[in-house]
Amino acid sequence: MQFINSLVVILGVWLGILMSLASATAQDIDTKRAPSVSSKATTGAADKALLTVTPDYIIGPEDILEITVWKNADLSKQVQVRPDGRISLPLLGDISAVAKTPVQLTEEISAGLRAYMENPTISIMVKEVQSYQIYVLGEVNKPGKYPLKSKTTLLQGITVAGGFTAMAARNKIVIFRFSKDSEGLTKLKASYDDIVVRDGSTQNIELKPGDQIVVPSETMVVLPSR
Repeated sequence: MQFINSLVVILGVWLGILMSLASATAQDIDTKRAPSVSSKATTGAADKALLTVTPDYIIGPEDILEITVWKNADLSKQVQVRPDGRISLPLLGDISAVAKTPVQLTEEISAGLRAYMENPTISIMVKEVQSYQIYVLGEVNKPGKYPLKSKTTLLQGITVAGGFTAMAARNKIVIFRFSKDSEGLTKLKASYDDIVVRDGSTQNIELKPGDQIVVPSETMVVLPSR
């Protein structure tokens, strides 16, 4: 009987030791995980801060705007900027929104509504930023659509797309950009050799939301014009 009691005491001691070790291990794992979660949260907050809408924010294609006309629910609506840079509103029809700040667009809508009401009060809120992206096409290794999270130059944009292919006419780069009046696209040209080898740093332009970068192939460049 005394032997059994001693055995029970020993087993109890070992059980207590094992439980202490398990608890310590769990706390150690939680401690190691905590910085990872904190790091992800910090990174997410930093990315979000880069896309904060300021009074100088330039509206771009695919942005979602909430337009409120005070005391007029019929004219208040949420709209998405179309690829052509325009939005559609009651009474006013199609209005160009791209390349304007919310303040500028507010003033334009207010001016248009004065023909229908006295002293209209308009407010515009950018609900979702979806236009901070560029398109890289042609002779790059990873053509596609890429988000802009900070200031990006032409060379950085091409680097993000994987760089040039062997067939790229790198001195015949073309950038299509929405014009200021949003009535069409402005065509800009750039040469990689001019930027890197010669004093052509002005060609390494800062990219704007909606820019379309086209890197043609050497075969396209040598084709005779029709």
